[in-house]
Amino acid sequence: MGPRRRKKRQSEGAADWLLTYGDMVTLLLTFFVLMYTAATIDGERLELILAAFAGLGSMDGGATLQEGRLAELGNTVMTLPSMQRGRALDEARRTAVSIFEPEIRSQKVRVTQDERGLVISLAADAFFETASAELNIEQSRNVFVRLADLLRSEQLDNRTFRIEGHTDSIPTDPEGPWPTNWELSIERALNTFRLLQDYQVPENRFQVMGLSDTAPLTSNETAEGRAYNRRVDVIILTEGHL
Repeated sequence: MGPRRRKKRQSEGAADWLLTYGDMVTLLLTFFVLMYTAATIDGERLELILAAFAGLGSMDGGATLQEGRLAELGNTVMTLPSMQRGRALDEARRTAVSIFEPEIRSQKVRVTQDERGLVISLAADAFFETASAELNIEQSRNVFVRLADLLRSEQLDNRTFRIEGHTDSIPTDPEGPWPTNWELSIERALNTFRLLQDYQVPENRFQVMGLSDTAPLTSNETAEGRAYNRRVDVIILTEGHL
């Protein structure tokens, strides 16, 4: 028998390229987790994250990063007032949906959000006398107390509110107290403003306007559509619509 060949010993562990690949994937995962987390938490929590890196906070941390552009980014994010105000508006929407839940179910109140801000729509047929700008106090009092509490809340501190009166396209009686829908819409908005003012919402935080039938939500061709369009919108304005 000839000499036995020695079996080639295989190296243990993963291939060298897998180590580099694993490091890269881990760093990418950490990067995107930090981006996601920073976009959804408040400034105090972001500060704790940044403090984990050397030079980015008041506490000692690792030595993987040095102070530089990331530190500036963290400081900028933490001081952006628009992010805080945006979160406040989201919280206000959740609060509004909660406190007006019975009226939302009965379609007396609608809570939506658009480019103007958070819109709380009061169905005119539920809160005003028929073909009138006079509020039905018995029907309105409880809702307006809750609405005033929301507008006075700390989360809406320094916000500006706009009250918009809207009507359908059916003309008013020219011989009546509101010759056109313009007068009717502005008077409904003003009466809404006066009642909220009575409930201690500061006067200087309001804008009031009547838009007649110029901004319908749906067609005025049907009775249901006209009822939907008759409304008063109380809007918590975004900064771009002050």
